[in-house]
Amino acid sequence: MTEAAAEPGKAHRPRARRLERAAAAARRIPRLPPPVWDSLLPVLLLLNAATTPAPSEPATTVVLTAALALPLLWRRRAPLAVFGAVAAAASVQWLLDVQLPADIAVLVALYTLAAHSGRRTTLVAGAVVEAGVLLACLRWAPDGAFLTPFVAVTAMTVAAAVLGMNVRTTRAYLAAVEERAAQLEREQQQQARLAVAEERARITREMHDIVTHNLSVMVALADAAGYARQRSPDRADAAMRQISETGRQALTDMRRSLGVLRADEPDAERHPLPGIAQLEALAEQMSAAGLPTRLEVHGGHGHLPATAQLTVYRLVQEALTNALKHTPAGTRATVRIRCSAGTVTVDVTDTGPCPPASAAVPPPSGHGIPGMRERSAAYGGTLLAGPLPGGGWGVRTRLLLDSAGAVSA
Repeated sequence: MTEAAAEPGKAHRPRARRLERAAAAARRIPRLPPPVWDSLLPVLLLLNAATTPAPSEPATTVVLTAALALPLLWRRRAPLAVFGAVAAAASVQWLLDVQLPADIAVLVALYTLAAHSGRRTTLVAGAVVEAGVLLACLRWAPDGAFLTPFVAVTAMTVAAAVLGMNVRTTRAYLAAVEERAAQLEREQQQQARLAVAEERARITREMHDIVTHNLSVMVALADAAGYARQRSPDRADAAMRQISETGRQALTDMRRSLGVLRADEPDAERHPLPGIAQLEALAEQMSAAGLPTRLEVHGGHGHLPATAQLTVYRLVQEALTNALKHTPAGTRATVRIRCSAGTVTVDVTDTGPCPPASAAVPPPSGHGIPGMRERSAAYGGTLLAGPLPGGGWGVRTRLLLDSAGAVSA
């Protein structure tokens, strides 16, 4: 097996390099501006009229050539006006019975009009040119040879009109493609901004739940340790160990939520997202902090998605943290979780004192209840939070696991 057969792509590399060099050389060629291109044909036609001896009336030949050629200088800025001027000059030429090479200006004006105007205008202009072709062939075609020049000039007229319409269509297509690309870029930027905003909101909710809960527990444990230091050193030591463990757990949760796990902290990587299985540990932690908590879980939760279980955990955590912060000593809390095939019901109540009936319940000033409402709404649920008829406070919601509007918890 030869080397070329072993590497088929190697034989095409020299050709590809030559094509790349040719393309680069073509890009380096300076391009003439449009006004220079527009003036090139009129100058050549005028030079031809001035240097070629005319059979009769050379001044008329130069004037008619100028009338046909000079309007082409403005053909890009006013294609319809230029076409009208050139057609009028061609009509005068026909009336004076003068044949000129500058008649090509009519085809150039027709091409420019087709490239910048609509189809109806192009058809009308083409009909005008075709009428002029018919009149010119009737006057200047040799005897018995009318059909050949008529077909030839008609073909050139149709070619100029079709070429101009193709240029206009291509230009419109490229403009539409550029607009679509710009619109897609704007949509991608908007989606990126929405994703960033959603991620910031998620991190904000996580940080609020983690910091508020753990700090509340640590403060309660620290107060308990201070009270028990003289009477029961063992209980004070246990409270201090619980404070240390709670602080480490808070750091682990913060690193996981922020996505900045370090290689020297494998415990954070191995620690799973909290879910319904961790609610028992949460209840024990709250009981140790001074809020005796009873947990009831009805139904299996093994089929629940991790994000739904995280939402349940955060809802219960926030509700218990609020109870710990805003209720006096001796308050008890109850957590009831009911799991089914398509829903999860979360019910957290406490036995704290109920505000007087005449007193209005103040609106929430922090981010706790609004954050719980957002988490619940992500799964199609409506959060109900307020005082209970028999005393205490309750938080209740039902999450729809198959909700189409579920987003990241």
